[in-house]
Amino acid sequence: MDGSPPHAAPARPAPLLPPEAPGEAALLGRAVPATAGPTGDGVAGTRSRPLVVAALVVVAAAALVLRFWTRSDLWLDEALTVDIARQPLHELPTYLRRDGAPPLYYALLHVWMGMFGTSDLAVRSLSGVVGVVTVPCAWLAGRRIGGTTAAWAAALLVATSPFAVRYDTETRMYALVALLTVLGFLALARTLDRPRPGNLAAVAVVTAALLYSHYWSLYLLGVTGLWLLFQARWGRAAWRRGALAAAGAMAVGALTFVPWLPTFVYQSRHTGTPWAMPANFAAMVNAVTSFAGGPTSQGRALALVYFALAGLGLFGLAVDDRHVDLDIRTRPRGRPVAIVVFGTLAVAIAGGFLSHSAFQARYASVVFVPLVLLVALGVTTLADRRVRVGLLSVAVVAGLASAAPNVTTNRTQAGQVAAALASAGQPGDVVAYCPDQLGPAVNRLLPAGRYDQTTFPRGTGPAFVDWVDYAKASAAGSPLAFGQGLERAAGSRHRIFVVWAPGYQTFGVKCEGILQVLGADPALHETGLVTLNGSRYFQPMNLVEFAPTRP
Repeated sequence: MDGSPPHAAPARPAPLLPPEAPGEAALLGRAVPATAGPTGDGVAGTRSRPLVVAALVVVAAAALVLRFWTRSDLWLDEALTVDIARQPLHELPTYLRRDGAPPLYYALLHVWMGMFGTSDLAVRSLSGVVGVVTVPCAWLAGRRIGGTTAAWAAALLVATSPFAVRYDTETRMYALVALLTVLGFLALARTLDRPRPGNLAAVAVVTAALLYSHYWSLYLLGVTGLWLLFQARWGRAAWRRGALAAAGAMAVGALTFVPWLPTFVYQSRHTGTPWAMPANFAAMVNAVTSFAGGPTSQGRALALVYFALAGLGLFGLAVDDRHVDLDIRTRPRGRPVAIVVFGTLAVAIAGGFLSHSAFQARYASVVFVPLVLLVALGVTTLADRRVRVGLLSVAVVAGLASAAPNVTTNRTQAGQVAAALASAGQPGDVVAYCPDQLGPAVNRLLPAGRYDQTTFPRGTGPAFVDWVDYAKASAAGSPLAFGQGLERAAGSRHRIFVVWAPGYQTFGVKCEGILQVLGADPALHETGLVTLNGSRYFQPMNLVEFAPTRP
């Protein structure tokens, strides 16, 4: 597409968002003009503005509450993250070497906990604050890509996204990754338009921060860097210089990762993701579905809206209130964002095949905001204000409905197990975990030093999980030796409590084997205290007591 608006038939009004010179620079260069359509009314007209403002206030309040209110205990990943972040800053690399993650979020959480404490609310509030900041940044990014309509669409979709709400209430790095991607979009947009030192520095800083936040950023940055190099060589002359400068700034930011490379290489060789299977390319669809709330009725409805609007954002251009032109060559404004979103997912899944690493929808947080921007661009192809507002209303209501259960849903059964232990256990009793992945969540809820705790397969404490050569360690673990060790530790005076769950990758039936060893001892009486509930808890678990028959 050239820099001038396409010629339209005399009977048709001007397009909703006329392309701005120079073509795709309207997406990643200057902001699109604020007028959103033939009437210039943005999301709503003047007469209905008070009602819209009231609705926006209600939505904003609901989104804010949802980001700081959840009754769930910290599950494995969260509890483990807190346990690592509590260590002295200079020791974080040692702990993360065995964990498999980069250090930025852990360092930030360490400082945050120093100021606000280690309660569930305190540690989760870091992600909550980050998520709140992401919403206005999404508005700015949406305005740049498609004017005021896209700005409000992007902000509303991020604010009410079940995916965003979930990870804005989780003590993990995914909310930070989402914020960094939208900041990277804004920095890159300014750089393509004006490659000034400040803009280039922003690109370099965001690049470094992404690399130190999550390793899937490598896929995002790789695809983005290739796109920039392509534009620098074959793009429009007016912004080749900006594309080349931006690629150079990304390279400078990537150089800051060099000191961490030895740790990253070690993690790549020895940690990986032994707890799940590599994904197939259907995971691309699953990732988008997870952004909409997953396999719930509301989530499926919102996913349909996402897919439809993303398609319009890539192929569509508004003509009038009832017509949208589709260009199978794709539209210049949506093309770069689509390349980043689907290119990153494709490369990441292919990389997972090669490295035998798993795919989890939360890893796709690196493309969450870019996808929302593509969806927001799709909203601008709907010239009729009533259709725009109606469709956005459906998306907001479906999003909030899918996000609301996050308030009451408990992600782990650790609280039930800890309560049972408090009721039945005595100081000095032995508590064993199989697999060790159940340890951090339960241990966080137990009084320090009250029990003698150990984990299978390594026999280490419950606060940490050593992921180094994990499959080999679980294969080498002996249920017989571990069970006999528990009996020796308990002696004839103390009880043995086994926290366990079946079906974990690389463990086979070894946890069941430990129970058989203990159950075969006539000196022990077996009692089930907590039964695994996989339909209610994301991280379910059992608790079995083995008490001396003659204390």
